[in-house]
Amino acid sequence: MKILSRIAAIALLTSCSVEQEEVTVEPLDILLTGGMLYSGLDAPPVAGDIGIIDDRIVAIGELGGRESALTLDVSGLAVVPGFVDIHSHAVRDDLNDGIFRWPDAENLIRQGVTTIVGGPDGSSPLPITDTFDALAAAPAAVNFATFVGHGSIRGLVVGEDDRPATEAELELMQEQVRLAMEAGAFGLSSGLIYAPGRFAQTDEVIALARVAAAYDGIYISHMREEGLAVLDSVAETIRIGEEGGLPTQITHHKIVGAPMWGNSVETLRLVDEAMARGVDVSIDQYPYTASSTSLTILFPGWSLDGGRAALLARMDDPDQRQRLKDDIVYNIEVDRGGDDPANVGIANCPHDNTINGLNLSEILRLQERNVSHQNAAELLMELVYAGNCSAVFHAIDEDDVRNIMRHERTMIASDGGIEGPSERVPHPRNYGTFARVLGHYSRDENVLPQYTAINKMSMKPADRINLYDRGRLEIGAMADIAVIDLAEVIDRSTFDAPHRYARGVQHVFVNGQAVLLDGDMTGVLPGRVLRSGDYR
Repeated sequence: MKILSRIAAIALLTSCSVEQEEVTVEPLDILLTGGMLYSGLDAPPVAGDIGIIDDRIVAIGELGGRESALTLDVSGLAVVPGFVDIHSHAVRDDLNDGIFRWPDAENLIRQGVTTIVGGPDGSSPLPITDTFDALAAAPAAVNFATFVGHGSIRGLVVGEDDRPATEAELELMQEQVRLAMEAGAFGLSSGLIYAPGRFAQTDEVIALARVAAAYDGIYISHMREEGLAVLDSVAETIRIGEEGGLPTQITHHKIVGAPMWGNSVETLRLVDEAMARGVDVSIDQYPYTASSTSLTILFPGWSLDGGRAALLARMDDPDQRQRLKDDIVYNIEVDRGGDDPANVGIANCPHDNTINGLNLSEILRLQERNVSHQNAAELLMELVYAGNCSAVFHAIDEDDVRNIMRHERTMIASDGGIEGPSERVPHPRNYGTFARVLGHYSRDENVLPQYTAINKMSMKPADRINLYDRGRLEIGAMADIAVIDLAEVIDRSTFDAPHRYARGVQHVFVNGQAVLLDGDMTGVLPGRVLRSGDYR
């Protein structure tokens, strides 16, 4: 039935004439007239109208004169499927933050995002049913799906130590994956650059991926390395998908550190070669030349063995502290430090929010210390010792961003979350990812057509996790729809002033209900929990 519906809609939306026999004569709840319809396919739009009843698209074509409770003239505007953010940190460890603090998700809604997928980078709540229950009790404006995190499972079963899992522990981890998949997870995520996931051998991840494969899940990975060893890490990600028997995705793909800039040509070649031999590989990306994560990303793996208490003990030991400092200096020089302390800006430091928004060079000057890689390493150890902070790292080249964006296997994802005005100074990807691709990269820079960008934000990520009733304009599809002025859409969030909403999205509907109408938030919270079992 789904296939027949898709064939009919594709034929309709790619034809020169947009006419169709009405599916029903009953009055519509919502009628959008005169818009340019982007089906979600990688294809130009066609003019037409869309009719909605309840939570579904029920009519597409020339629907003028059709009775409707709400009719909106969207002439000159793009009508697009609601965007699917396949890499979202909207659910955090603190249930008073993220999606639970700002359930209206205004920073996403104003970009046209209607569905988010959590549990990335190997980190997810366990059990995932707790999050499902919380969102069922307190819905958000956006739909929520999730992966289950390998790192979270390893931390639960094995702990924080750098050692292989025992056979018994591996079986327990496989059981955790099985429970999560049966509860509704859409696949297994990993963060092999982070502890404790980084302590896992490849075979361990493959064993867990095979469990997710049995439930039609995917594997999506923050790879072990995005800098000097990025080629090995891409090969490992491909291997896990190939031997695990499931689709595999390189998440937030980038090339970190000047010594490796330009190597997107090689990483994409590895993807193409894997695809040619039958491996189902895909990519997601955010459109910025800076990343954001914990300061400990600049710490060597050996220092994280045993967890935070062990790390603090190492920093208290003079010999180990010097070894740690030397390794951090090296990572500042060639990796995320961008060879300049000014390239590391504090996004959120809970133990001292007065330094939020300052870079390491600025903090050193305020402390009347010389700006050097060595002093920056000392400062990093001090900040982590006091409680740790998140930061923004400027160490990516623009040419690699564009090269990755153009690739046919790339989709767009924020690697952000749900944010609102606060003392934090987060990465602008939280507020601008999707609008930036549509406006800056597609319209202004002609990196890719806007219809291709829309495909990379809607149908491509939806299909990746089998959400075949979302990410598309089709009869019978869920009425997740955004109406956008493509001539005006643009990101306004910057690294210095991140809490600025994108411009250009006029209306947004989630499950047939208006959450943004004529540019104003309605306060309606119609988002739903999406479970993989409903799509198998």
